[in-house]
Amino acid sequence: MDHARPHIQQSVNHMMVETYWTIGKIIVEHEQHGQHRAEYGKQQLKQLSGILTTEYGKGFDVTHLRNMRRFYIAYKIRETVSPKLG
Repeated sequence: MDHARPHIQQSVNHMMVETYWTIGKIIVEHEQHGQHRAEYGKQQLKQLSGILTTEYGKGFDVTHLRNMRRFYIAYKIRETVSPKLG
């Protein structure tokens, strides 16, 4: 079991990175129509936070969503994410 632990951790980390990147992409590309910020700013993330928290539970507060958006903006090309984090 101990030999599997690093592989499990790596898989979980990979999935978290993929999820954060994808949510960031959805926020920027879909909700903000490709702009770095929506015209209605903080209200958008607050509304999304409420929707996601209701549907999926913890982990989608405004701060987390803002970080996911920043993460996507910093690494718009998905393939550049893994080498820099791995």
